[in-house]
Amino acid sequence: MAHDADANKASKHWLWLLLLPWIAMIWVPSYNKVEPQLFDFPFFYWYQLLWVLISAIITALVYFKTKTRSRSTPGSSQGGAR
Repeated sequence: MAHDADANKASKHWLWLLLLPWIAMIWVPSYNKVEPQLFDFPFFYWYQLLWVLISAIITALVYFKTKTRSRSTPGSSQGGAR
């Protein structure tokens, strides 16, 4: 049981990664510009779109690192009741 509590506490540290997209989007002066352009899109637009993809990757990483693994017990059924 102590091992489970330590693993759960350590997995909570992964949640700090979720602040990165928030900081990147809340700090508007860092991306409030036109140059450099990418495929004729101003920096303002493609920077935000890039962070949508980065946020999805970070969210998936945090999810997989923090989800609890359920242990199968001998009396439990995996397929459900039939």
